[in-house]
Amino acid sequence: MRVVKIHEVKKESIQSPLFTGSNVTRQVLLPESKEFNVNVVNFGQRVRNKFHAHDGEQILIVTSGKGFIATETEKKEITAGDIVIIPAGEKHWHGATEDSEFSHIFVSRLGSQATQLEE
Repeated sequence: MRVVKIHEVKKESIQSPLFTGSNVTRQVLLPESKEFNVNVVNFGQRVRNKFHAHDGEQILIVTSGKGFIATETEKKEITAGDIVIIPAGEKHWHGATEDSEFSHIFVSRLGSQATQLEE
């Protein structure tokens, strides 16, 4: 057994065409897991990822700030304590609001792939 303290996990910058801005960091929480990707993703104000879909379910657990989760037909504000399950194949995006940073824990099966669907 191992206990992880999120505030002690190093933040690494993410530079990817999937994001609308460069103010995004990731904290890899369980690099030794053989079944799951578990990361904290931290978005600066107004930064989101672009429409994308995963080949497996994705779970988001909001840890701080205010953000949005959106599909092609709906957009919802989410805040600390909210948990979102995104079905495999659902086109969506998530990110920070105009006036708040936003962080969530992202959980998916190890080896699952995301496909960017927006330029």
